[in-house]
Amino acid sequence: MRTRIGLLATAAAMTLAGTAVGPALASGTDSTADARFVTHLDMAAGQRPENITLESGGAVDVTFAYSRQVARISPDGRARILATLPEPPAGATTPALSSPFLGGIARAHDGTLYFLYATGSNNLTGLWRLCPGGTPRRIAALPAAGLPNGLAFDETKGLLYAADSVLGTVWRIPLTGGTPTRWATAPELAAAGFLGANGVKIHNGAVWVSNLDKGTVLRIPIARYGGAGPIETRATGLVNIDDFAFTGRGDTLLAAINADNEVALVRPSGSHTVVLTGVDGLENPTSLAIRGNTAYIASGAYFTNNDPNILAARITSGS
Repeated sequence: MRTRIGLLATAAAMTLAGTAVGPALASGTDSTADARFVTHLDMAAGQRPENITLESGGAVDVTFAYSRQVARISPDGRARILATLPEPPAGATTPALSSPFLGGIARAHDGTLYFLYATGSNNLTGLWRLCPGGTPRRIAALPAAGLPNGLAFDETKGLLYAADSVLGTVWRIPLTGGTPTRWATAPELAAAGFLGANGVKIHNGAVWVSNLDKGTVLRIPIARYGGAGPIETRATGLVNIDDFAFTGRGDTLLAAINADNEVALVRPSGSHTVVLTGVDGLENPTSLAIRGNTAYIASGAYFTNNDPNILAARITSGS
């Protein structure tokens, strides 16, 4: 069965294509969108993917939020655990979530993985690094009172940016590790009941951040000497937005709307259209990554408690 979902990207239509898993409902159909399962993960084993990054050979790497594990999913859907992070000390409570939380992940060109771990303890919370064939090591401490969540890598500048969902802060951390810089803190990044700044991406000379509680996508220009420029609100009305990914060089992006089991196409104007839903296989989508014409979408099944999975959809442009 083919899935038909309408979307309009500026003057051109965008198509997500693949092997459909069921029908989805949307209004004003302009094009088609189909999704296929890359893999169904083992919920009993704690395999709930929180964030995703891409390997050059076609695999994807993910963090499993609450099992403290980093895993690689092969193109044929098999999961291999790359690392398990240390359990926090007794009595440590992760802010907002209680349980230890493994969040954003980013990959360097040499295969080194960087990821964020929040535990409520000073000795473990922060940025961790995993070299190919090595063991994980913390290279930068972040406040135990925070929840480092999304992670973005500016490899050309040797910098990583981490969004803290509790402290409403974007941290900047050197690739070599060391002391983080509080790069941006503002009301637009703050939580409004649960989690604030969430996903983060480097794109077109700016750091882009989603705010889950406020349903916004924010753009923070990187100033001439590396500081944070004035925050711009680029999209609203996306409550429960988790991570996001840009579809190309322009400012069109796909956003994971976690609690609502949706992926939305957000145009440069800020308007958005739902393009995938739970009927397509989404189970509380947490993050997206795009390789060429394919978008990979991770679902953590945090609230559905049914089928954590990875979906793939093809992106092509048309007239």
